Amino acid sequence: MTGWTRIFIVGVLLCALAKIAAAAEWQTEWESTLAAAKKEGKVAVITDVTAAIRDALTLPFQEKYGIPVELFGALGREVPPRIAAERKAGRHLWDVFVHGTTTGLESMIPMGAFDPLEPALILPDVKDPKTWRGGIEFLDPNKMLLTMTPFQRGTIFYNPKLVNAKEFKSHKDLLDPKWKGKLILDDPRRAGPGQATFTFFYLHPDLGPDFIRALGKQQITIMKDFAQEVDAIGQGRYPVLIGTADFVAIARGKQGVPIAIVDPRQLKEGTDTSPANGALALFNKAPHPNAAKIYINWLLSKEGQTVFARASGYVSARVDVAIDHTEPWRIPQPGAIKTYTKAAMQVRDRLMPLLIELFGAS
Repeated sequence: MTGWTRIFIVGVLLCALAKIAAAAEWQTEWESTLAAAKKEGKVAVITDVTAAIRDALTLPFQEKYGIPVELFGALGREVPPRIAAERKAGRHLWDVFVHGTTTGLESMIPMGAFDPLEPALILPDVKDPKTWRGGIEFLDPNKMLLTMTPFQRGTIFYNPKLVNAKEFKSHKDLLDPKWKGKLILDDPRRAGPGQATFTFFYLHPDLGPDFIRALGKQQITIMKDFAQEVDAIGQGRYPVLIGTADFVAIARGKQGVPIAIVDPRQLKEGTDTSPANGALALFNKAPHPNAAKIYINWLLSKEGQTVFARASGYVSARVDVAIDHTEPWRIPQPGAIKTYTKAAMQVRDRLMPLLIELFGAS
């Protein structure tokens, strides 16, 4: 045996030993964290849910680990004042945040409500950038807010009994005089899908402020409740809805409500990419810190992402999660405008005065 052969064999053995040691290290951490989590008794999650998402975020985890999930559903605009009031009273009730990026970036992080998320990641496949389409995407320098489900979002929703989807080849088709007084819009002056849609309009080079001004002349009815918006379309009171919550429209559609989404691939401008309420964070001073770690790793696992994506109709950023539950057009397109980043949100400083000019103060 030559000297070089011995060196090679030693190198292989050392590499194998290092892998065994690394495996033992994460397994030891996982087992000790799980044991501590079971002693804590539960995990508390705050989110924005439909019944299907509620079940997805609770039942599989509880069955797998025997740890109850206390889940509270609230709209994005309701979360910051609630958390601020609780913390002012010295109450720290929540462990995990599963919600929108605007709420996280513009309210919760400035409030100082989150801890860095990266140290809570334990499972090797969860931590591996190759597991995730485009790598693990954190939205802030301190890696507190992670996106789980960036997908190509719907912007134009319609009642298929009243509207032929082929009528829309561009967002500029919304300017047709026949739609005047017949459009609903999710309120773009507040955080949510309506605001994300108008951020996309503002950022797109073929749309921009001029398009928004023209759209503002269409006598649009502004609404603030996703369910009411979708029901107004399904009941035929209005034929077209701009920028509502995809997951509500999907859930209502499964219940038989006549509502559909214009395929972005037929729109000249496409649509924006957003995770909707698929952003994840860890509250600081969490009352159940170990249970929170177990829950976060489960939610980011193939199993957790599969049930969450299927319940929401979104596309998981995990490359090993199937998309047979939703439309192929939802997979993020290269170069698509992202409306969920801090840079996109800073554009809203210019967008909001325009929206108030057109629609008045919220």
